[in-house]
Amino acid sequence: MSHDDRKRAIGKVVSVAADRFVVEMHAGTDNFTVVGFDDVHYVARLGSFLMIPSQSEYVVVEVVGLRERDASTPSDRGDFDRAGSSKYLDVVPVGMLPMRGGAFRFGVSVFPSLYADALYALDGELDRIFETEAAVELSVGPDGGVCQPEGATRYRVLPIGKSVVFEDYEVKVRLNEFFGGHVAVLGNTGSGKSCTVASVLQSLFDKPDEHHARGATFIVFDVNGEYHEALAPLAKDGGIGIHRVILDGTTAGFRMPHWFLEMAEWELLLQASERTQLPVLRTALGLTSLFHANTPDALALREHFVATCIIECFRGADGDSPVSKFQRVVSLLQKYPTTDLNMALLNRFSPNFQYGNFSGNNQAAFLDEVRKKLREDAPLPAYNRTPFSFDELHECLDFAILYEEAHGNRQIRDYCSSMVTRLRSLQERTEYAFLRHEGADVGAAVSDLEFLTNIVGLERGVGEAFTKRNQVIIIDLNSVEDEIVELVSAVIARMLFRFLRHAEPRNRFPIHLLLEEAHRYVASTPSRFSIDATKIFERIAKEGRKYGMFVLLASQRPSELSKTVLSQCSNFLVHRIQNPDDLSQIRQMTPFISESVLKRLPSLPRQHALVFGTSVNLPTTFKVREASPRPRSDDTAVVDLWFHEEGRAADIRLAPADAAAAGGEPMAANEAPGDDIF
Repeated sequence: MSHDDRKRAIGKVVSVAADRFVVEMHAGTDNFTVVGFDDVHYVARLGSFLMIPSQSEYVVVEVVGLRERDASTPSDRGDFDRAGSSKYLDVVPVGMLPMRGGAFRFGVSVFPSLYADALYALDGELDRIFETEAAVELSVGPDGGVCQPEGATRYRVLPIGKSVVFEDYEVKVRLNEFFGGHVAVLGNTGSGKSCTVASVLQSLFDKPDEHHARGATFIVFDVNGEYHEALAPLAKDGGIGIHRVILDGTTAGFRMPHWFLEMAEWELLLQASERTQLPVLRTALGLTSLFHANTPDALALREHFVATCIIECFRGADGDSPVSKFQRVVSLLQKYPTTDLNMALLNRFSPNFQYGNFSGNNQAAFLDEVRKKLREDAPLPAYNRTPFSFDELHECLDFAILYEEAHGNRQIRDYCSSMVTRLRSLQERTEYAFLRHEGADVGAAVSDLEFLTNIVGLERGVGEAFTKRNQVIIIDLNSVEDEIVELVSAVIARMLFRFLRHAEPRNRFPIHLLLEEAHRYVASTPSRFSIDATKIFERIAKEGRKYGMFVLLASQRPSELSKTVLSQCSNFLVHRIQNPDDLSQIRQMTPFISESVLKRLPSLPRQHALVFGTSVNLPTTFKVREASPRPRSDDTAVVDLWFHEEGRAADIRLAPADAAAAGGEPMAANEAPGDDIF
């Protein structure tokens, strides 16, 4: 050990175990707290670090306990006077640091010997432990060339707050590791989660000079309507765009066509039972696509279905009159005519479409013509999400029921009555207005690509090129219930995931989904609503990294979150947590965090958090950078609002439920009215 190292020794190792050492401090050390860090180094504060020389490296240890013990046995070990020292530090090994430069590595491969010196950490050693590098570096242009303008900089690490152990020491996260994986922000209500999320985004987009983070894409599912106020000021002309759409139960804001839903999502939305209703629903959705297709195979398959249903109409139920059966056939041919099965064919055998002209021989001849269109082993039509109206889906559902009856399932109409009722309810409920498209809306419908490019803030430039218009897209879901939140988040996440999976080149357009109050729709138990959003988010958590899709979830109940999603998070910002179930969940997902660190969580002050994961070398407690402006999540000032003079007007403005925030909110600097395509 060098002479300089001996000068900063504060004690010796008196106990060595695989997971814990004990350091006895030198006699004459009057307190646990300050020894010197530059001018003042903190060496015996919980969470601080000591260096223990071992061969050519230091064993880096974290202080997890301070205690004092009486000692009566004199020592003969020279200047190390045990009788005069009664202060002990409990420390845990966290990693190795080369003595002569080099990178810190997590984990201990060589343990110190008994009576090895314990040293306080120098500034340079702390910088290497935390890998504190310059926050900015020179940007590079396409293919590694010179950027424009030359000399512009970009962030490499992002300051997120100040250390509570080392005063004025900035805690930073490595951008590639932090935003290149899934992130969880956890903590009790009121502990500062929303401010932390807002603060991180403000730090990222507040960069004062070129280059801004123009390539970033954050989709914010804002279930409490609190982020627009904090993020809107980030909008800069030619720099950062902040766009907000409001889902409020009307068609004035956010629109999402119902044919964007996949088969599985329709099945969940209509709660179709697996054995009876599900096959009928699949056939009905396939028919919505079939009746809009014009290929020879589709036309032949359409004639087969129409012919089958015409024959079934004449067979009909025993209680149906011949006239009612005939009228059903007329209705079918009017709605779904084909080249050979149409009203002209019926008119040949029943002039003027009168049942009185439809004698037994005419009916038999007509049915003979119809049977010519039947096909052997006709495949069921495939649902390809061709635009269709809700009225068409109703008709196709009736068509599918007729088709099942034609194949001998005489009770199917009764079995499907509940599903038909749910479909009718879906068509009538005002909160689903954003989903329904009828009449002219269907004809003027946007494509999947148009919808998605708007969602991710792109606008078409010259030719096939797109330019980035908005970096943060806030979907305000404050005015809708959890079932709508679940539906919207699941469908958008699934569509974006598919969009990135088929994008070329791969993994070049990162998208981050910010899931506020994630336990409400990414839950550990099956949803009590129709759509189960957890499934798609679990897939994104497992596979999204390779395609450039990431989740940043915020929740006050980690024990209620999907364990699959939480287990795939590589970085955590944990605020105060007091619930035993939530603390237990964090212990299970962070086995490398010392118990003493976890014990601090119930007593963390507001705006303080523990950060750990791949973006930092060691778990660190820090005070979060102040968010300015703050999200709309401040605590209620009960005393100020309760005690006041008589007659003061209530400080609240009430609006009808259907007037939610539509049209009344200020827009970000780059927003223009009427530019939505939703």
